[in-house]
Amino acid sequence: MLDLNRRSLIKGSVAAGVTALFGTAAQASTKVPAKWDETHDVVVIGSGFAGLAAAIEAKKAGADTVVLEKMPTAGGNSIINGGILTATGCPQQLKHGIKDSPELLASDMLAAGLYMNQPEKVKLVAKSALSNYEWTVKELGVEYNLEAIGQEGGHSVPRYVFTKNGSGSGIVTKELEKLKKMGVPVRLRCYVERIFRDDSGRVVGIQVRDGYRFPKAGSGKVKTIGVKKGLVLCYGGFSRDVDYRMMQDPKLVAKLDSTNQPGATAELWRETSRIGCAQVQNDWIQCTPWNSPKEKGMGLGWTFSQSGAAEFGLWVNTAGKRFVDELANRKVRADAIMVEQNKGLRAVAICTEANLKSYNVARPGMLKKLLESGVVKQYKTLADIAADYKMPADVLAKTVETFNKAVKDRKDPEFNRIMNPEQVPLVDGPWYAAEMSPKVHHCMGGLVTDMQCRVMDISTSKPVPGLFAAGEATSGVHGAVRLGSCAILDCLVNGRIAGQEAAKA
Repeated sequence: MLDLNRRSLIKGSVAAGVTALFGTAAQASTKVPAKWDETHDVVVIGSGFAGLAAAIEAKKAGADTVVLEKMPTAGGNSIINGGILTATGCPQQLKHGIKDSPELLASDMLAAGLYMNQPEKVKLVAKSALSNYEWTVKELGVEYNLEAIGQEGGHSVPRYVFTKNGSGSGIVTKELEKLKKMGVPVRLRCYVERIFRDDSGRVVGIQVRDGYRFPKAGSGKVKTIGVKKGLVLCYGGFSRDVDYRMMQDPKLVAKLDSTNQPGATAELWRETSRIGCAQVQNDWIQCTPWNSPKEKGMGLGWTFSQSGAAEFGLWVNTAGKRFVDELANRKVRADAIMVEQNKGLRAVAICTEANLKSYNVARPGMLKKLLESGVVKQYKTLADIAADYKMPADVLAKTVETFNKAVKDRKDPEFNRIMNPEQVPLVDGPWYAAEMSPKVHHCMGGLVTDMQCRVMDISTSKPVPGLFAAGEATSGVHGAVRLGSCAILDCLVNGRIAGQEAAKA
Protein backbone atom coordinates (compact mmCIF):
# COMPACT_ATOMS: atom_id res chain seq x y z
CA MET A 1 0.00 0.00 0.00
CA LEU A 2 1.25 3.45 -0.87
CA ASP A 3 1.17 5.69 2.20
CA LEU A 4 -0.60 8.96 1.30
CA ASN A 5 -0.41 10.61 4.68
CA ARG A 6 1.49 13.84 4.15
CA ARG A 7 0.06 17.13 3.01
CA SER A 8 2.79 17.55 0.42
CA LEU A 9 1.31 14.67 -1.59
CA ILE A 10 -1.50 16.88 -2.78
CA LYS A 11 0.82 19.57 -4.11
CA GLY A 12 2.93 19.99 -7.22
CA SER A 13 4.92 17.21 -8.82
CA VAL A 14 4.18 14.68 -6.08
CA ALA A 15 0.47 15.01 -6.83
CA ALA A 16 1.27 14.31 -10.48
CA GLY A 17 3.13 11.19 -9.43
CA VAL A 18 0.16 9.96 -7.43
CA THR A 19 -2.08 10.59 -10.43
CA ALA A 20 0.22 8.46 -12.54
CA LEU A 21 0.00 5.62 -10.05
CA PHE A 22 -3.73 5.77 -9.36
CA GLY A 23 -5.02 7.24 -12.61
CA THR A 24 -7.30 10.22 -12.95
CA ALA A 25 -10.53 10.55 -11.01
CA ALA A 26 -12.54 9.38 -14.00
CA GLN A 27 -10.25 6.38 -14.52
CA ALA A 28 -10.58 5.41 -10.86
CA SER A 29 -14.36 5.25 -11.04
CA THR A 30 -16.30 2.15 -12.02
CA LYS A 31 -19.04 2.33 -14.62
CA VAL A 32 -22.01 4.42 -13.53
CA PRO A 33 -25.29 2.42 -13.58
CA ALA A 34 -27.66 3.27 -16.41
CA LYS A 35 -30.53 3.33 -13.93
CA TRP A 36 -30.71 3.77 -10.14
CA ASP A 37 -32.88 1.66 -7.87
CA GLU A 38 -33.69 4.84 -5.95
CA THR A 39 -32.49 8.43 -5.77
CA HIS A 40 -32.20 11.12 -3.07
CA ASP A 41 -30.97 14.70 -2.94
CA VAL A 42 -28.59 14.02 -0.06
CA VAL A 43 -27.29 10.67 1.18
CA VAL A 44 -25.41 10.57 4.49
CA ILE A 45 -23.17 7.61 5.30
CA GLY A 46 -22.81 7.01 9.04
CA SER A 47 -25.16 7.58 11.97
CA GLY A 48 -22.84 9.09 14.59
CA PHE A 49 -22.73 12.67 15.84
CA ALA A 50 -21.54 14.09 12.50
CA GLY A 51 -23.79 12.10 10.18
CA LEU A 52 -26.96 12.80 12.13
CA ALA A 53 -26.11 16.50 12.41
CA ALA A 54 -25.51 16.61 8.65
CA ALA A 55 -28.86 14.95 7.97
CA ILE A 56 -30.70 17.40 10.23
CA GLU A 57 -29.24 20.40 8.43
CA ALA A 58 -29.73 18.94 4.94
CA LYS A 59 -33.38 18.27 5.67
CA LYS A 60 -33.84 21.73 7.18
CA ALA A 61 -32.50 23.12 3.91
CA GLY A 62 -35.25 21.30 2.02
CA ALA A 63 -33.27 18.33 0.69
CA ASP A 64 -34.73 14.83 0.41
CA THR A 65 -32.32 13.12 2.81
CA VAL A 66 -31.54 9.58 3.96
CA VAL A 67 -28.97 8.21 6.45
CA LEU A 68 -27.31 4.85 5.84
CA GLU A 69 -25.74 2.77 8.63
CA LYS A 70 -24.06 -0.61 8.06
CA MET A 71 -24.53 -1.84 11.64
CA PRO A 72 -27.78 -3.20 13.16
CA THR A 73 -28.08 -0.22 15.51
CA ALA A 74 -27.58 3.49 15.00
CA GLY A 75 -24.98 5.66 16.70
CA GLY A 76 -21.61 4.10 15.88
CA ASN A 77 -18.90 5.12 18.33
CA SER A 78 -20.83 8.26 19.22
CA ILE A 79 -23.51 6.44 21.16
CA ILE A 80 -20.86 4.84 23.42
CA ASN A 81 -18.83 8.05 23.66
CA GLY A 82 -18.21 9.42 27.16
CA GLY A 83 -20.56 12.37 26.67
CA ILE A 84 -18.06 15.18 27.33
CA LEU A 85 -18.30 18.26 25.11
CA THR A 86 -15.97 21.24 24.92
CA ALA A 87 -18.21 24.25 25.53
CA THR A 88 -16.07 27.36 25.93
CA GLY A 89 -18.16 30.21 27.38
CA CYS A 90 -20.94 27.92 28.64
CA PRO A 91 -22.97 28.63 31.82
CA GLN A 92 -21.06 25.92 33.72
CA GLN A 93 -17.76 27.72 33.14
CA LEU A 94 -19.27 31.01 34.25
CA LYS A 95 -20.70 29.40 37.39
CA HIS A 96 -17.25 28.16 38.38
CA GLY A 97 -15.60 31.49 37.58
CA ILE A 98 -13.44 30.06 34.81
CA LYS A 99 -11.97 32.52 32.32
CA ASP A 100 -11.71 31.11 28.82
CA SER A 101 -11.93 32.16 25.17
CA PRO A 102 -12.16 30.63 21.69
CA GLU A 103 -8.64 31.91 21.09
CA LEU A 104 -7.28 29.99 24.09
CA LEU A 105 -9.11 26.83 23.00
CA ALA A 106 -7.69 27.15 19.47
CA SER A 107 -4.21 27.70 20.91
CA ASP A 108 -4.49 24.52 23.00
CA MET A 109 -5.73 22.48 20.02
CA LEU A 110 -2.93 23.70 17.77
CA ALA A 111 -0.24 23.05 20.38
CA ALA A 112 -1.49 19.52 21.05
CA GLY A 113 -1.75 18.90 17.32
CA LEU A 114 1.92 19.86 16.86
CA TYR A 115 0.65 22.52 14.45
CA MET A 116 -0.19 19.81 11.93
CA ASN A 117 -3.81 21.01 12.12
CA GLN A 118 -5.35 23.34 9.56
CA PRO A 119 -5.46 26.62 11.56
CA GLU A 120 -8.62 27.91 9.82
CA LYS A 121 -10.52 24.75 10.73
CA VAL A 122 -9.33 24.88 14.32
CA LYS A 123 -10.37 28.51 14.66
CA LEU A 124 -13.80 27.77 13.19
CA VAL A 125 -14.42 24.88 15.57
CA ALA A 126 -13.21 26.90 18.58
CA LYS A 127 -15.31 29.93 17.61
CA SER A 128 -18.35 27.65 17.30
CA ALA A 129 -18.00 26.01 20.74
CA LEU A 130 -20.63 28.08 22.55
CA SER A 131 -23.12 28.28 19.67
CA ASN A 132 -22.75 24.52 19.19
CA TYR A 133 -23.52 23.90 22.88
CA GLU A 134 -26.57 26.16 22.57
CA TRP A 135 -27.70 24.32 19.41
CA THR A 136 -27.66 20.98 21.21
CA VAL A 137 -29.68 22.44 24.10
CA LYS A 138 -32.16 24.65 22.27
CA GLU A 139 -32.72 22.68 19.07
CA LEU A 140 -32.08 19.10 20.14
CA GLY A 141 -33.06 19.30 23.81
CA VAL A 142 -29.85 17.70 25.10
CA GLU A 143 -29.57 17.75 28.89
CA TYR A 144 -26.23 18.48 30.55
CA ASN A 145 -25.18 18.46 34.17
CA LEU A 146 -25.49 22.16 34.99
CA GLU A 147 -23.24 21.97 38.06
CA ALA A 148 -20.15 20.28 36.62
CA ILE A 149 -17.30 21.46 34.44
CA GLY A 150 -14.27 19.28 33.62
CA GLN A 151 -10.72 19.57 32.32
CA GLU A 152 -9.26 17.03 29.94
CA GLY A 153 -5.54 16.65 29.30
CA GLY A 154 -3.93 19.34 27.17
CA HIS A 155 -6.55 22.00 27.99
CA SER A 156 -5.42 25.15 29.79
CA VAL A 157 -8.65 25.42 31.81
CA PRO A 158 -11.69 23.30 32.67
CA ARG A 159 -14.06 23.63 29.70
CA TYR A 160 -16.02 20.44 29.07
CA VAL A 161 -19.59 19.71 30.10
CA PHE A 162 -21.12 16.31 30.86
CA THR A 163 -24.32 14.97 29.32
CA LYS A 164 -26.77 14.22 32.10
CA ASN A 165 -26.73 10.49 31.40
CA GLY A 166 -22.91 10.45 31.21
CA SER A 167 -22.84 9.14 27.65
CA GLY A 168 -22.77 10.29 24.04
CA SER A 169 -26.16 8.63 23.75
CA GLY A 170 -27.50 11.71 25.50
CA ILE A 171 -26.84 13.57 22.24
CA VAL A 172 -27.30 10.82 19.65
CA THR A 173 -30.78 9.84 20.86
CA LYS A 174 -31.86 13.47 20.64
CA GLU A 175 -30.51 13.69 17.07
CA LEU A 176 -32.38 10.52 16.15
CA GLU A 177 -35.59 11.85 17.68
CA LYS A 178 -35.19 15.07 15.70
CA LEU A 179 -34.72 13.19 12.43
CA LYS A 180 -37.75 11.01 13.13
CA LYS A 181 -39.90 14.10 13.61
CA MET A 182 -38.49 15.53 10.39
CA GLY A 183 -39.29 12.35 8.47
CA VAL A 184 -35.66 11.46 7.66
CA PRO A 185 -35.12 7.67 7.56
CA VAL A 186 -32.07 6.13 9.22
CA ARG A 187 -31.63 2.82 7.40
CA LEU A 188 -29.74 0.15 9.30
CA ARG A 189 -27.80 -2.82 7.90
CA CYS A 190 -27.09 -0.84 4.73
CA TYR A 191 -23.45 -1.33 3.77
CA VAL A 192 -21.89 0.98 1.18
CA GLU A 193 -19.44 -0.92 -1.00
CA ARG A 194 -18.96 1.39 -4.00
CA ILE A 195 -18.98 5.13 -4.75
CA PHE A 196 -19.59 6.18 -8.35
CA ARG A 197 -18.01 9.18 -10.09
CA ASP A 198 -19.14 10.05 -13.61
CA ASP A 199 -16.91 11.12 -16.51
CA SER A 200 -16.85 14.70 -15.23
CA GLY A 201 -15.56 13.48 -11.85
CA ARG A 202 -18.78 14.20 -9.95
CA VAL A 203 -20.04 11.76 -7.33
CA VAL A 204 -23.43 10.65 -8.61
CA GLY A 205 -24.34 7.60 -6.53
CA ILE A 206 -23.40 4.55 -4.54
CA GLN A 207 -23.81 0.78 -4.52
CA VAL A 208 -25.01 -0.75 -1.26
CA ARG A 209 -25.89 -4.08 0.25
CA ASP A 210 -29.32 -3.75 1.84
CA GLY A 211 -29.88 -6.17 4.73
CA TYR A 212 -26.13 -6.54 5.30
CA ARG A 213 -25.11 -8.71 8.27
CA PHE A 214 -21.88 -7.40 9.79
CA PRO A 215 -19.23 -8.70 9.30
CA LYS A 216 -20.44 -11.20 6.70
CA ALA A 217 -18.99 -10.22 3.32
CA GLY A 218 -21.43 -10.56 0.45
CA SER A 219 -24.50 -10.52 2.67
CA GLY A 220 -27.49 -8.35 1.76
CA LYS A 221 -29.13 -7.43 -1.52
CA VAL A 222 -27.16 -5.27 -3.97
CA LYS A 223 -28.88 -1.96 -4.78
CA THR A 224 -27.83 1.32 -6.34
CA ILE A 225 -28.74 4.74 -5.00
CA GLY A 226 -28.42 7.90 -7.05
CA VAL A 227 -27.34 11.15 -5.39
CA LYS A 228 -28.74 14.34 -6.91
CA LYS A 229 -27.00 16.94 -4.74
CA GLY A 230 -24.44 15.61 -2.30
CA LEU A 231 -23.02 12.48 -0.69
CA VAL A 232 -21.89 13.15 2.89
CA LEU A 233 -19.24 10.80 4.33
CA CYS A 234 -19.35 10.46 8.12
CA TYR A 235 -18.13 6.87 8.35
CA GLY A 236 -15.78 7.36 11.31
CA GLY A 237 -12.42 5.78 12.01
CA PHE A 238 -10.80 2.36 11.57
CA SER A 239 -9.51 1.48 15.04
CA ARG A 240 -11.09 -2.00 14.93
CA ASP A 241 -9.50 -2.84 11.57
CA VAL A 242 -6.22 -4.41 12.70
CA ASP A 243 -4.77 -5.00 9.21
CA TYR A 244 -5.43 -1.43 8.08
CA ARG A 245 -4.29 0.23 11.28
CA MET A 246 -1.06 -1.82 11.26
CA MET A 247 -0.36 -0.62 7.71
CA GLN A 248 -0.44 2.89 9.14
CA ASP A 249 1.26 2.19 12.49
CA PRO A 250 2.84 -1.29 12.85
CA LYS A 251 2.97 -1.12 16.65
CA LEU A 252 -0.86 -1.18 16.90
CA VAL A 253 -0.94 -4.97 16.90
CA ALA A 254 -3.95 -7.21 17.38
CA LYS A 255 -3.32 -7.74 21.10
CA LEU A 256 -4.09 -4.05 21.70
CA ASP A 257 -7.77 -3.63 22.51
CA SER A 258 -9.78 -0.75 21.07
CA THR A 259 -12.38 1.50 22.67
CA ASN A 260 -14.38 1.48 19.44
CA GLN A 261 -17.48 -0.45 18.46
CA PRO A 262 -16.89 -3.47 16.16
CA GLY A 263 -17.93 -1.63 12.99
CA ALA A 264 -15.05 0.86 13.15
CA THR A 265 -13.40 -0.67 10.08
CA ALA A 266 -11.69 0.70 6.97
CA GLU A 267 -13.82 -0.30 3.97
CA LEU A 268 -14.68 3.27 3.03
CA TRP A 269 -11.18 4.52 3.79
CA ARG A 270 -10.06 2.14 1.05
CA GLU A 271 -12.94 3.04 -1.26
CA THR A 272 -12.37 6.78 -1.05
CA SER A 273 -8.70 6.18 -1.83
CA ARG A 274 -9.75 4.15 -4.85
CA ILE A 275 -11.86 6.96 -6.30
CA GLY A 276 -9.07 9.51 -5.87
CA CYS A 277 -9.90 11.32 -2.61
CA ALA A 278 -6.99 12.97 -0.83
CA GLN A 279 -6.17 11.55 2.61
CA VAL A 280 -3.43 12.69 4.99
CA GLN A 281 -2.02 11.77 8.41
CA ASN A 282 -3.70 8.36 8.49
CA ASP A 283 -0.82 7.06 10.61
CA TRP A 284 -1.59 9.45 13.48
CA ILE A 285 -3.78 7.13 15.52
CA GLN A 286 -4.55 8.02 19.12
CA CYS A 287 -4.46 5.56 21.99
CA THR A 288 -6.22 6.37 25.22
CA PRO A 289 -4.15 6.41 28.41
CA TRP A 290 -6.88 5.82 30.99
CA ASN A 291 -8.88 2.72 30.12
CA SER A 292 -9.13 -0.25 32.46
CA PRO A 293 -7.57 -3.57 31.39
CA LYS A 294 -10.38 -5.24 33.36
CA GLU A 295 -13.00 -4.04 30.86
CA LYS A 296 -13.48 -4.72 27.18
CA GLY A 297 -13.71 -1.75 24.83
CA MET A 298 -14.31 1.71 26.22
CA GLY A 299 -15.78 0.58 29.53
CA LEU A 300 -16.45 2.97 32.40
CA GLY A 301 -13.21 2.88 34.37
CA TRP A 302 -11.80 5.78 32.36
CA THR A 303 -14.26 8.11 34.07
CA PHE A 304 -12.51 7.56 37.40
CA SER A 305 -8.97 7.59 36.01
CA GLN A 306 -9.57 10.80 34.03
CA SER A 307 -12.40 12.82 35.64
CA GLY A 308 -11.35 11.72 39.12
CA ALA A 309 -7.65 10.93 39.45
CA ALA A 310 -6.16 12.85 36.50
CA GLU A 311 -8.01 16.03 37.38
CA PHE A 312 -7.92 15.81 41.19
CA GLY A 313 -5.54 12.98 42.16
CA LEU A 314 -2.36 11.53 40.70
CA TRP A 315 -1.03 8.70 38.55
CA VAL A 316 1.86 6.50 39.67
CA ASN A 317 3.68 3.45 38.42
CA THR A 318 4.05 0.30 40.51
CA ALA A 319 7.46 1.57 41.61
CA GLY A 320 5.42 4.14 43.56
CA LYS A 321 6.43 7.17 41.49
CA ARG A 322 4.67 9.68 39.26
CA PHE A 323 5.79 9.29 35.66
CA VAL A 324 3.84 11.88 33.66
CA ASP A 325 1.81 15.08 33.89
CA GLU A 326 -1.65 13.65 34.55
CA LEU A 327 -3.18 16.45 32.47
CA ALA A 328 -0.84 16.21 29.48
CA ASN A 329 -2.45 15.38 26.15
CA ARG A 330 -3.52 11.81 25.48
CA LYS A 331 -0.56 10.84 23.31
CA VAL A 332 1.96 11.99 25.89
CA ARG A 333 0.18 10.06 28.64
CA ALA A 334 -0.49 6.91 26.60
CA ASP A 335 3.12 6.79 25.41
CA ALA A 336 4.32 7.28 29.00
CA ILE A 337 2.23 4.34 30.23
CA MET A 338 3.55 2.13 27.41
CA VAL A 339 7.11 3.03 28.45
CA GLU A 340 6.33 1.97 32.03
CA GLN A 341 4.75 -1.26 30.81
CA ASN A 342 7.85 -2.01 28.77
CA LYS A 343 9.80 -1.73 32.04
CA GLY A 344 7.51 -4.36 33.57
CA LEU A 345 5.56 -1.79 35.61
CA ARG A 346 1.86 -0.94 35.69
CA ALA A 347 0.11 2.42 35.81
CA VAL A 348 -2.28 3.20 38.68
CA ALA A 349 -4.70 6.11 39.13
CA ILE A 350 -5.14 7.23 42.76
CA CYS A 351 -7.57 9.64 44.40
CA THR A 352 -9.22 10.31 47.76
CA GLU A 353 -12.85 10.73 48.75
CA ALA A 354 -12.35 14.46 49.32
CA ASN A 355 -10.98 14.93 45.81
CA LEU A 356 -13.79 12.98 44.15
CA LYS A 357 -16.42 15.58 45.06
CA SER A 358 -16.61 17.05 41.54
CA TYR A 359 -16.52 13.58 39.96
CA ASN A 360 -19.45 12.40 42.07
CA VAL A 361 -21.44 15.51 41.16
CA ALA A 362 -20.68 15.10 37.45
CA ARG A 363 -21.30 11.35 37.34
CA PRO A 364 -23.64 10.45 40.18
CA GLY A 365 -23.63 6.76 41.09
CA MET A 366 -20.66 5.95 38.84
CA LEU A 367 -18.15 5.34 41.64
CA LYS A 368 -20.52 2.83 43.28
CA LYS A 369 -20.90 1.02 39.95
CA LEU A 370 -17.12 0.85 39.44
CA LEU A 371 -16.55 -0.42 42.97
CA GLU A 372 -19.15 -3.14 42.47
CA SER A 373 -17.50 -4.25 39.21
CA GLY A 374 -14.03 -4.27 40.79
CA VAL A 375 -12.60 -1.84 38.24
CA VAL A 376 -11.96 0.63 41.09
CA LYS A 377 -11.09 -0.51 44.61
CA GLN A 378 -11.46 1.33 47.91
CA TYR A 379 -8.68 1.36 50.53
CA LYS A 380 -8.50 2.62 54.12
CA THR A 381 -4.93 3.88 53.77
CA LEU A 382 -2.35 4.73 51.16
CA ALA A 383 -0.24 1.87 52.52
CA ASP A 384 -3.06 -0.53 51.61
CA ILE A 385 -2.81 0.58 47.97
CA ALA A 386 0.94 0.00 48.07
CA ALA A 387 0.44 -3.48 49.45
CA ASP A 388 -2.23 -4.41 46.89
CA TYR A 389 -0.13 -3.28 43.92
CA LYS A 390 3.16 -4.47 45.44
CA MET A 391 4.61 -0.95 45.50
CA PRO A 392 7.28 0.19 47.97
CA ALA A 393 5.09 1.92 50.58
CA ASP A 394 7.74 4.45 51.59
CA VAL A 395 8.30 5.55 47.99
CA LEU A 396 4.56 5.94 47.37
CA ALA A 397 4.14 7.93 50.60
CA LYS A 398 6.99 10.25 49.60
CA THR A 399 5.46 10.69 46.13
CA VAL A 400 2.11 11.73 47.60
CA GLU A 401 3.84 14.05 50.08
CA THR A 402 5.69 15.79 47.26
CA PHE A 403 2.53 16.01 45.19
CA ASN A 404 0.59 17.52 48.10
CA LYS A 405 3.20 20.25 48.42
CA ALA A 406 2.69 21.01 44.73
CA VAL A 407 -1.07 21.23 45.34
CA LYS A 408 -0.55 23.70 48.21
CA ASP A 409 1.94 25.76 46.21
CA ARG A 410 -0.18 25.56 43.03
CA LYS A 411 3.05 24.74 41.25
CA ASP A 412 4.31 21.35 40.08
CA PRO A 413 8.09 21.54 39.58
CA GLU A 414 8.28 17.85 38.64
CA PHE A 415 5.86 17.80 35.67
CA ASN A 416 4.46 21.35 35.40
CA ARG A 417 0.92 20.10 35.80
CA ILE A 418 -1.88 22.68 35.80
CA MET A 419 -3.52 22.37 39.22
CA ASN A 420 -7.30 22.38 39.28
CA PRO A 421 -8.41 25.31 41.46
CA GLU A 422 -10.80 23.03 43.36
CA GLN A 423 -8.16 20.41 44.23
CA VAL A 424 -7.05 19.87 47.82
CA PRO A 425 -4.13 17.76 49.12
CA LEU A 426 -4.61 14.00 49.25
CA VAL A 427 -4.52 13.27 52.98
CA ASP A 428 -7.47 11.45 54.51
CA GLY A 429 -9.10 8.25 53.30
CA PRO A 430 -10.91 6.47 52.06
CA TRP A 431 -8.56 6.11 49.10
CA TYR A 432 -9.42 4.76 45.65
CA ALA A 433 -7.23 3.23 42.94
CA ALA A 434 -7.55 1.64 39.50
CA GLU A 435 -5.11 0.24 36.96
CA MET A 436 -4.87 1.84 33.50
CA SER A 437 -3.75 0.48 30.13
CA PRO A 438 -3.83 2.15 26.68
CA LYS A 439 -6.30 1.14 23.97
CA VAL A 440 -6.57 2.15 20.31
CA HIS A 441 -9.05 5.00 20.19
CA HIS A 442 -9.22 7.72 17.50
CA CYS A 443 -7.95 8.43 13.98
CA MET A 444 -6.68 11.98 13.60
CA GLY A 445 -6.09 11.83 9.85
CA GLY A 446 -8.42 11.11 6.99
CA LEU A 447 -10.09 12.85 4.07
CA VAL A 448 -8.81 16.31 3.20
CA THR A 449 -11.69 18.78 3.18
CA ASP A 450 -12.01 22.54 2.69
CA MET A 451 -13.92 24.98 4.88
CA GLN A 452 -17.19 23.92 3.22
CA CYS A 453 -16.45 20.27 4.09
CA ARG A 454 -15.93 19.43 0.41
CA VAL A 455 -13.61 16.46 -0.12
CA MET A 456 -10.48 17.23 -2.14
CA ASP A 457 -9.30 15.25 -5.17
CA ILE A 458 -5.73 13.92 -4.87
CA SER A 459 -4.98 14.51 -8.54
CA THR A 460 -6.22 18.11 -8.78
CA SER A 461 -6.23 19.49 -5.21
CA LYS A 462 -9.75 20.71 -6.02
CA PRO A 463 -13.07 19.64 -4.47
CA VAL A 464 -14.66 16.44 -5.72
CA PRO A 465 -18.05 17.67 -7.00
CA GLY A 466 -20.93 16.34 -4.93
CA LEU A 467 -18.79 14.87 -2.13
CA PHE A 468 -18.65 16.14 1.47
CA ALA A 469 -17.30 14.74 4.74
CA ALA A 470 -17.14 15.42 8.47
CA GLY A 471 -16.12 13.82 11.75
CA GLU A 472 -13.46 11.19 12.36
CA ALA A 473 -13.31 10.30 8.66
CA THR A 474 -11.63 13.66 8.03
CA SER A 475 -8.31 15.33 8.78
CA GLY A 476 -7.43 18.93 9.55
CA VAL A 477 -8.95 19.73 12.93
CA HIS A 478 -6.84 17.72 15.36
CA GLY A 479 -3.40 17.34 13.77
CA ALA A 480 -1.14 14.96 15.69
CA VAL A 481 -3.28 14.71 18.83
CA ARG A 482 -6.99 15.20 19.45
CA LEU A 483 -7.69 16.88 22.76
CA GLY A 484 -10.28 15.04 24.82
CA SER A 485 -13.83 16.50 24.66
CA CYS A 486 -13.17 18.09 21.25
CA ALA A 487 -14.46 15.14 19.19
CA ILE A 488 -18.16 15.87 19.68
CA LEU A 489 -17.51 19.56 19.03
CA ASP A 490 -15.72 18.80 15.75
CA CYS A 491 -18.35 16.28 14.63
CA LEU A 492 -21.34 18.50 15.30
CA VAL A 493 -19.86 21.73 13.93
CA ASN A 494 -18.54 20.22 10.71
CA GLY A 495 -21.39 17.73 10.37
CA ARG A 496 -23.84 20.63 10.29
CA ILE A 497 -21.73 22.50 7.72
CA ALA A 498 -21.47 19.39 5.52
CA GLY A 499 -25.24 18.91 5.55
CA GLN A 500 -25.91 22.55 4.72
CA GLU A 501 -23.42 22.56 1.86
CA ALA A 502 -24.56 19.22 0.43
CA ALA A 503 -28.17 20.43 0.28
CA LYS A 504 -27.22 23.31 -1.97
CA ALA A 505 -24.61 21.52 -4.12
